[in-house]
Amino acid sequence: MNGPTWTPTEWADGIRRADRAFLGRALSLVESSLPEDHERAAELFSELGQSPNATFRLGITGNPGAGKSTLTEALGMHWAENGTRVAVLAVDPSSSLHRGSILGDKTRMERLSRHPHAFIRPVASGGQLGGVAASTRAAIELLEHAGYTKILLETVGVGQNETDAAHYVDGLLLLALPNAGDEVQGIKRGIMERADLIAVNKCDGSFVDAGRRTATQLRESLKWFHREDGWNVPVMQVSAATATGIAELDEALERYERWVRGTGEFDARRSAQREHAWGEAWSTFLAQWADQQPEIARLRDQARAAFARGQNAESALRSAFHAKK
Repeated sequence: MNGPTWTPTEWADGIRRADRAFLGRALSLVESSLPEDHERAAELFSELGQSPNATFRLGITGNPGAGKSTLTEALGMHWAENGTRVAVLAVDPSSSLHRGSILGDKTRMERLSRHPHAFIRPVASGGQLGGVAASTRAAIELLEHAGYTKILLETVGVGQNETDAAHYVDGLLLLALPNAGDEVQGIKRGIMERADLIAVNKCDGSFVDAGRRTATQLRESLKWFHREDGWNVPVMQVSAATATGIAELDEALERYERWVRGTGEFDARRSAQREHAWGEAWSTFLAQWADQQPEIARLRDQARAAFARGQNAESALRSAFHAKK
């Protein structure tokens, strides 16, 4: 990545001051796929140290058209207006072929993007499943080091795979639409099991009654899911466009945060997130290291050739690497 050649110390100090130039460049750094940028990012995080634990990370997910961006802005504005420093990571869909992305969430959240207490960063998913981007975890940590205490992660909105968002957040808010019956049927079991709060959005005008029916159906559906942690998932009715129910949603989120911290579930989730991060980092590092070892690369190519001839992938790898012994 071209640009200023700051030392890790200068970069870390700039991020801690919440200097947007330093923060923006750091976010671009962790999104980069260049090996030299990976090295620079590693040096930066060594300088920054452990990220603060006093933050709260909320994932917002739901099917396309549920109003995630509108709800994210409404909730973000509610917090920012009350003096809370809010950061939004808006994951944008992008092609798995050319990585192109619309990156339009910043323009869709025009009011929030202008607020002095808010920071919005659109990030491309790069075709990655799960509704999040590969750089999500590093980006969240950078924003926390910059002093943002509420982190909103708005996912792509593709359905079942969005359970991956739970690996990055302290709470998951699921948005539904006021279409009683069809909407509830369209929500996959995996997301329902992971959701910590549910909000039926767009409950305004002629959709108020439909929203009430959908909320009732969702409450009934939740009875089929057993949560070992004992949390009772609230189902809210909101209209992000008119800000109706946003204050009540904030109160529900506060109750959830008090509960998750008070029961020790917060620490357990953060610990599980770190374990997940280690697994991802180890797999990536190991693959990159192996590619740089001539003998391992030779055996890998041998296995790949066998696979191309029709052999099972795992069988090809085992045959190539075990044959060396």
